[in-house]
Amino acid sequence: MTVIGAGAWGTALANLLADTGAEVRMWAREPEVVEAVNATGENTLYLEGARLNPGLAVTNSLVAALEDAGVVVWVCPVQYSAALLAEAGPLIPPGALMVSASKGIEVATLRRMDEIFAEALPREQAERLCVLSGPSFALEVVAGAPTAVVVASHDRQARLHAQSLFQTDRFRVYTNRDVVGVELGGALKNVIALAAGVAAGLELGHNAVAALMTRGLAEMSRLGMALGAQPATFAGLAGMGDLVLTCTGGLSRNRTVGVMLGRGRTMEEIMGEARTVAEGVATVRAVHFLAQRIGVEMPVSSEVFRIIAEGLDPMEALDRLMTREPTSEHPGTRAAGERN
Repeated sequence: MTVIGAGAWGTALANLLADTGAEVRMWAREPEVVEAVNATGENTLYLEGARLNPGLAVTNSLVAALEDAGVVVWVCPVQYSAALLAEAGPLIPPGALMVSASKGIEVATLRRMDEIFAEALPREQAERLCVLSGPSFALEVVAGAPTAVVVASHDRQARLHAQSLFQTDRFRVYTNRDVVGVELGGALKNVIALAAGVAAGLELGHNAVAALMTRGLAEMSRLGMALGAQPATFAGLAGMGDLVLTCTGGLSRNRTVGVMLGRGRTMEEIMGEARTVAEGVATVRAVHFLAQRIGVEMPVSSEVFRIIAEGLDPMEALDRLMTREPTSEHPGTRAAGERN
């Protein structure tokens, strides 16, 4: 099995697979990651302090990484995936099972990862694509903390195969047929986590964070259903599960960026100091334009966009959200026995 991408999450998944006894190769762009893992058994750049399986092999050669691969797990930042796929695609064996664990929406084209793969891979291989998502901090997965995720594919045998590869006594994998919903849940929750972080940075209290998470989940569901996703997916691991983790957990990169924004830092300052990518920073731009294109109202995401892309003061964004025209929690629905 080959894991493409040696950030924290890619390293965690590669280590998880190696712990099952599988032969695993991990591709890293950075030579220092290759040197560190091979010399010390630790990814000191992205997952410092986590001891990795000694059988995990790391290389910065795509040719060596993909040779004879039966399974390819893709864990690269979404914004760079299309360019890397153009290079890696011809090297991927046609029969290899593809598993995407990247979360986000491409800003330039508004494509999800399944759409990017559909254009880069042979049709039959793209139709068997699996998408892995859910509440899972990399450091906790490496430490063996109990974790539950979901793997989605249009192809039943493909998702069952992926489930069997990743399932362990500490890493529980559920299957799902809703590729679009699982993709969008993993992408959109990062935007709401930025909002939750801003609220925490402003010290607005638990009520505000709970409100942002709940209304954020409503936005995620609205956009998802407009794009053909199933509503139940957003009540599951890829939706609510990942949203809760990312909005409240101290290891969340997106929440951390939001906290810094709430405390008065600028995006230029934050990005200048960042070692790892907070996918929500790019995804919020894609979500904003995607929602506009298909006519879906997403007020929380829109205000996060204005904070990040336009420099709007976070307190002004809060005022805009709180003073919107009052409305129904579930417009268009009617309860049993309701008369008016």
